[in-house]
Amino acid sequence: MVKKNGCVMSNRVYLSNQLIVCPLQEDRENVLRARESGKGVLTAPFKLLNNRLGVILTYTVYKTELPPNARPQERIQTAIGYLGGIFDIEALVDKLLHQLAGKQSIMVNVYDTTNERPISMYGSNDTGSGMYYKSTLNFGDPSRKHEMHCRFIQKPPWPWLAITSSFGTLVIALLIGHIVHATVTRIAKVEDDYQKMTELKKRAEDADVAKSQFLATVSHEIRTPMNGVLGMLQMLMDTDLDTTQQDYVRTAQASGKALVSLINEVLDQAKIESGKLELETVPFDLRTVCDDILSLFCGKAQQKGLELAVYVSDQVPETLIGDPGRIRQIITNLVGNSIKFTERGHIYLTVHVIEEVMPSLDVETGTQCANTLSGYPVVNRKCSWENFRHFNRELNSCEMPFAPGASDTVSLIISVEDTGVGIPFEAQSRVFTPFMQVGPSIARIHGGTGIGLSISKCLVGLMKGEIGFASKPQVGSTFTFTAVLTRARSSGNENKPSEFKEVSALVFDHRPVRAKVTKYHLQRLGVETELTTDLDQYIFSKVNCGLRVAKLVLIDKETWLKESHSMPMLVSKLRNKDQPNSPKLFLLENPKSSVRNSSHISREFHLNVIMKPLRASMLQVSLQRALGGIDKVNCRNGVVGNLTLGSLLHKKKILVIDDNIVNLKVAAGALKKYGAEVTCADSGKKAITLLKPPHSFDACFMDIQMPEMDGFEATRRIRVMERDLNEQIERGEVPLECANVQRWRTPILAMTADVIQATYEECLKYEMDGYVSKPFEGEQLYREVARFFLNQDQVQ
Repeated sequence: MVKKNGCVMSNRVYLSNQLIVCPLQEDRENVLRARESGKGVLTAPFKLLNNRLGVILTYTVYKTELPPNARPQERIQTAIGYLGGIFDIEALVDKLLHQLAGKQSIMVNVYDTTNERPISMYGSNDTGSGMYYKSTLNFGDPSRKHEMHCRFIQKPPWPWLAITSSFGTLVIALLIGHIVHATVTRIAKVEDDYQKMTELKKRAEDADVAKSQFLATVSHEIRTPMNGVLGMLQMLMDTDLDTTQQDYVRTAQASGKALVSLINEVLDQAKIESGKLELETVPFDLRTVCDDILSLFCGKAQQKGLELAVYVSDQVPETLIGDPGRIRQIITNLVGNSIKFTERGHIYLTVHVIEEVMPSLDVETGTQCANTLSGYPVVNRKCSWENFRHFNRELNSCEMPFAPGASDTVSLIISVEDTGVGIPFEAQSRVFTPFMQVGPSIARIHGGTGIGLSISKCLVGLMKGEIGFASKPQVGSTFTFTAVLTRARSSGNENKPSEFKEVSALVFDHRPVRAKVTKYHLQRLGVETELTTDLDQYIFSKVNCGLRVAKLVLIDKETWLKESHSMPMLVSKLRNKDQPNSPKLFLLENPKSSVRNSSHISREFHLNVIMKPLRASMLQVSLQRALGGIDKVNCRNGVVGNLTLGSLLHKKKILVIDDNIVNLKVAAGALKKYGAEVTCADSGKKAITLLKPPHSFDACFMDIQMPEMDGFEATRRIRVMERDLNEQIERGEVPLECANVQRWRTPILAMTADVIQATYEECLKYEMDGYVSKPFEGEQLYREVARFFLNQDQVQ
């Protein structure tokens, strides 16, 4: 239907062959409504030419697809035609009744109730009697309303509700039965799966235990003969050997130590994978740990001519609580890698409290060559920690694991800076991947397993810290990690070296970073230190003005060579005869300087030479000798040497218990070398007999794994005997041999090659006093026996 001259003309296609008689006006309204709404529209019922009632359903056809929210005006403009469908109401209802129940039994009436007076569309007007049901019908046109009335013509049949209820009950019962059966079957399957999973879990746990036992056994079986090999090699080095033989022995010993280190790394990796790696919580001095690490790499650094130094900030507490062994392991890995990949320049270990770095991220960045330890350029160490969570300024302080809120916790940031070959950019993403090397050529040249950094990352994570690095090829690398430790409570009687309290020192060095390192070590000894880069100006301002000159003057060797033209005059001024107490002059020997050149300078100018890397212990010995003191060293500085250990162990009676004859020889030889009187026994039962109080032994080294009776059980029984004796002493029943004894206790130190089962906590549980892992060396012996023999007032 189209509109011409204000009139709507028909342009509709009918989908029926019925003849219709429909008012033109109503048909026109339906077409307009369909065009505007876009939906199907029904006409009112009207008689067809066959005298039946029918309706027309009209749809509009649009030339383009319109959106659902199109406006009526848009629909009118887009309409191009209409489709109409004619429906015979009686024929449709008859077919529906035939499909449902047959029209012989049910009487149906259909009405158009759009207007107030309903129009009968189907059925007779006979209301009848019986069951009656009325429902609304929806033919798709919301503007028209229809109803359907249903009645039974004959006697009402069986109640549909009863039939459907019975049928529904049967269906529901069948469904419930099926559900119950399926549930029971599922539960049975789940129980079977659970049993299988339990069995698999038990197998996995058994396999894990077997793996741990295997590793413990293999570790013990490998480390036990290695202890003998390394010990005998060390004893062989103490004999008269020519140069070639000494070289062979050192090579064999270095190879043995490398094998032991490899075993330890593999065991640590196995612990990490099984989730059994735990940290200790014991008090320790981080500065001593750093000194020990420098002592470990001192020889390698001097061989390569590298400057090796450590600096610990004053903000770091003297005593911390944590796991010193694992911190030592992390730093050792990092410094060892730096030594391995550095051929010139320096390795610089620094320790700060993280709050020092938080306000200013450029603390000791060393971006300029003049402000580095050796003068070589380095990478900006800020890049090694800038991605750490606690340096993200967008985080709240409460979310930061290193927030300085808790006074008992100390957050440290530790960096190892080197001037080595650096890490290629393409390999930096896999640095912390286990068993991954930077490249095959690097692995062939430098060796290694590739798991040291992976283990270090895991250990840092256990310490609630993070680890990162910055590296540039042919410039160097800087590795940085953080750790959360606990501040040890002050005992109130921290003993500082009293012999240097009134001593002042002057450090002459043209490199500020290196001068600061020297000042750090001097201040640890209690020496008041001053720095200068112009010694001539210092002498003019002090000597010429009659002021007191520092008692100690330390000059770096590189600075001496740089100012060699003016050094003789400066030395003569410092040693002015008019001053009775002229300062002591020290030359800080750089490892890359030749020994011949150093000896020439020291002999000509009568200088005391101090070899680098600087450590407080060795610096203390050097200063004491120069000032006329005796060569005794406080144990806090961790000095290891023949004189020190000899003074501690001289004439001490020590019992060594081990079932392995080679280990007995090694331990006895190491102790006898320092003047101890050693007695050996090969079983725990003999240890009980020999250590039954009263006895004459000062200490005992006890192997843990022994046949018949292990070291733990032997120690337990020895402590029981000691407690019985102490009870007698308290009651006044003192044996004649213990007349001057107030409390009897023999130091017993665990000695084993089993690094998995023999933990520090297990030793404490059985009242042992220390722990030495085999193969042990002089440093380990010193750290353990010093705690018992330095104080001679210990009762025994």
